[in-house]
Amino acid sequence: MDLRDLHDLRDWLPRAVEVAERWGGQFGPYRPHPAHRVGSEAFTEAFDRLAKRMDDNYPFFHPRYAGQMVKPPHPAAVVGYLTAMLFNPNNHAAEGGPATTEMEKEAVADLAAMFGLPAHVGHLTTSGTMANLEALYVARQLHPDRGIAYSAECHYTHERMCHVLGVAGHRIPADGHGRIDLGALEEALRGGRIGTVVVTTGTTGLGTVDPVHEVLALARRYGARVHVDAAYGGFYAVLGRAGLGGLDPEPWRAIAACDSVVVDPHKHGLQPYGCGAVLFPDPRAGRHFAHDSPYTYFTDSDLHLGEISLECSRAGAAAAALWLTLQLLPLTPDGFGRILSANRRAALAWSDLLREASGLRLYQAPDLDIVTYFPTAQGLALSGIDAASQDLLHAGMTAAADPVFLSVLRADARAFAARHPDVRPDAASARVLRSVLIKPESEHYVPTLHSRITELAAPGPHPAPGTAAQTPA
Repeated sequence: MDLRDLHDLRDWLPRAVEVAERWGGQFGPYRPHPAHRVGSEAFTEAFDRLAKRMDDNYPFFHPRYAGQMVKPPHPAAVVGYLTAMLFNPNNHAAEGGPATTEMEKEAVADLAAMFGLPAHVGHLTTSGTMANLEALYVARQLHPDRGIAYSAECHYTHERMCHVLGVAGHRIPADGHGRIDLGALEEALRGGRIGTVVVTTGTTGLGTVDPVHEVLALARRYGARVHVDAAYGGFYAVLGRAGLGGLDPEPWRAIAACDSVVVDPHKHGLQPYGCGAVLFPDPRAGRHFAHDSPYTYFTDSDLHLGEISLECSRAGAAAAALWLTLQLLPLTPDGFGRILSANRRAALAWSDLLREASGLRLYQAPDLDIVTYFPTAQGLALSGIDAASQDLLHAGMTAAADPVFLSVLRADARAFAARHPDVRPDAASARVLRSVLIKPESEHYVPTLHSRITELAAPGPHPAPGTAAQTPA
């Protein structure tokens, strides 16, 4: 969220209160109870303490923050969320949130169309973890005697959820680019013990896109299902299915033929935490969540969202936030695609700079918008790279002026050897620097960011330039 957006919120947030007041006024007066009332002075004092505590944060809104996949939500999402939150709907059942239930169905239909699903059943969740749990739960119900295969580079959610569900997990090695190894996968599938294969379109470490189309053909040959974890990179289907942004369209188009897909609108979708989504192309998948509640489902509705979900209470405000955002920024190349294109251009531009840099080396070319690199000032040995990466991370975050905020990714010696055979494996692994360029503002800021990181990577002390911008409050 640009700081200028805060000025827009000064205008729109009071309107959210007006909406709630206008709606509530139609039901007539009633006598308020004093039990939950607090005095203005006490509220002010408590709020001041909250405001002070919020100073202990990183500048997620600023492109100098290039660490994790975090950024503030779009103003439309904030306004939509707060407006609905004043009503506090619960989208578990239609009577808990009539308006937001319909908004959720419409927003989920937009997500399904983004992946090219001709039909679907699905809903929003509180996180990608919960969305993946639901997808793997259906996998277990369909193949109770068979396990789930996932790449060594996939999110740790899948291994953990296999434990939760009591399903055998099969960890498949990754290739030299961090994609699931097709040869190793086929070897595992031959045994007949795998019922579902997990593929990832945008791993959270490297942003790598698995060859969904190739995995799908392989899985079908052995009678296995395919689940797509698109929690991080899923919104790139807007570009990928159209072959835009230099993306290979085949993996993205193959998603429509898979058995389930997960995406997190609270990442590229500009939503507040938590907002995930799970989709099944076959509407019959909803039967695996069938249950009855003697006091919940009493309105005449063709579908209560709680009837197709493991979760019960879910914030209707999350649906309103996503719905309003998609009204303004549709899931098209000219809508959300403009944001994603800028992110990707930033990643490619920085990769080009890193290829020519002194003291820094590109670890792996980005598939989407995650850039990985490492300093070479302490030599080309894993121990030196690890120490230099940690030093640079710390120096950037603690600089009194002109700070930069990065993250690190641990890569083992085998992964390094596949990409950089000249690096000496004197340790089991090494940390490399990792930057998620999830904000379109990064496109213009990359030269500044690269210059500062190059300076920090150089040998010797790193005094911050006196004219640099101070840490944002």
